[in-house]
Amino acid sequence: MQRNSLPPIQSSFLSCEKDTELILNRLFVDGKQYSRWLKRLLIINNKDCLDKNITKYDDIVDKFSVADLFNKQYIRTTPRLELNEHEDVQSYILLNFDNFTTNSKNNQYKDCIINFDIICHTKQWDLNDLRVRPLMIAGYIDGILNLGKLSGVGETVFLGCNELILDQNLAGYTLSYQVVHFSEDDAKLEALASK
Repeated sequence: MQRNSLPPIQSSFLSCEKDTELILNRLFVDGKQYSRWLKRLLIINNKDCLDKNITKYDDIVDKFSVADLFNKQYIRTTPRLELNEHEDVQSYILLNFDNFTTNSKNNQYKDCIINFDIICHTKQWDLNDLRVRPLMIAGYIDGILNLGKLSGVGETVFLGCNELILDQNLAGYTLSYQVVHFSEDDAKLEALASK
């Protein structure tokens, strides 16, 4: 077999897919008890979605795998929020990577910001007892991810949370984290180039 003689490429953009997988596993698989509450906030649009005495909600959310959350578009990685005419509006998490820059301490690393756009129908915000659905979702995400590690070096560091208003019906918050990526893509890119 002939080996491709291309020089190695220094890049860290492909590690985003690995980080996406790690994030989704932490949010919806590894922290099973927390993931159940996060799923309830996304899937059950009733004010009592966090009532632990309503076990039928557990039965509903336990049927949703991470793949189901993607297929039913509760979680999205593309910046498109398409709503069909007769579709029930649900809650959404849009996960994206933004603002890639060279790390100030090591130019082989790239800093980037991971954003979670948490979008809910404004009629579904109120959860009673002064609780707000998108902030509850943000709280679970932050509690699970803040200061944890992903595929790169360093910790996932909270940067901020800002209100996000799309229109009178859809609004929420953007939760942002700083992460550092190393050039882990070399092997992936070399494998692609040798095909």
